Amino acid sequence: MTSGGRTTLGTALLLLFAVAGIYCSYLTQGIVHEHLAIKRYGEQQERFRNLEALNGAQALTCFVWAWVILQAMVLSGRVATADLAQWHSYWRAGITNSVGPACGMVALKNITYSAQVLAKSCKMVPVMLMGVLLHGKRYTTLEYMCMGLIGLGVAAFAQKGSSRVVESPNATLGYTLCFINLAFDGYTNAAQDAINERHRKSSPIHMMCWMNFWTALYYSAYMFVLSGTGMHLVDFCARHPDALVDIVLFCICGAVGQLFIFFTIKTFGSLLNTLVCTTRKFFSILLSVMWNGNPLLGNQWLGVGMVFAGLLLHTLGKTKKHVKKKAE
Repeated sequence: MTSGGRTTLGTALLLLFAVAGIYCSYLTQGIVHEHLAIKRYGEQQERFRNLEALNGAQALTCFVWAWVILQAMVLSGRVATADLAQWHSYWRAGITNSVGPACGMVALKNITYSAQVLAKSCKMVPVMLMGVLLHGKRYTTLEYMCMGLIGLGVAAFAQKGSSRVVESPNATLGYTLCFINLAFDGYTNAAQDAINERHRKSSPIHMMCWMNFWTALYYSAYMFVLSGTGMHLVDFCARHPDALVDIVLFCICGAVGQLFIFFTIKTFGSLLNTLVCTTRKFFSILLSVMWNGNPLLGNQWLGVGMVFAGLLLHTLGKTKKHVKKKAE
């Protein structure tokens, strides 16, 4: 029996369920995401030009989804409202959670989906650089080796010229937008950690709910008040209903995927979740190559291998350190 009262078989089946949920949700979302970025709709062969709006639509879907679940948890007594952070505690993190992913989405106009996934997998590189330059932090030799592998891997991948499939091929701009995305994500994660420190009993569903509330609110203000993006999106979907189907599927996959991630973190811990999400990104690239006919050159496969070798080594190193601390 395991410490939680489950059998080893039961734990293994639960883990398979969690992994299958994350893989199915995000691999499907990846296919739809790339489809929206490269497809030409209708007789006039129009492109879907408001990729950043996908984050707003997904945030609204995730907010409604999480709010319903949260209300059910509160009514059933599984969550005490006194333990929860205030809904307005997430407004700052909501800003960076809006701007960062929007940059990542817009990057798909300049680089392929495979390149975007690979670049966004390199979160540890800017985190370590900022830690060294701004805070004087020291890292282990293994961590520096992993960072070097990841940096060289992205450089090797980027050697191929820009794809003609994307709307406005510009590798420099595309990778820059991805790294801006990572920088904003770093602040978002730090802000979420600070909230969790202050409210240790707060439910992950509560964070999912109100983070997405603020993100959806900011996107709505941008799309319908500050720009004409929202009306353009509505008009585009009215002319091309198949695009609306793609957007709805994208949002549902994101909402379901977030729930599986929170379930995995709560049941098995963040380290295992990191390992699952890291390998999922590799399969996203593989599926892009196979499903959408987006072949990679030899140097790009080498780059993919170097990046994911670095990520896996880093994750395994963190796991070993975590196990050692628990043993002490």
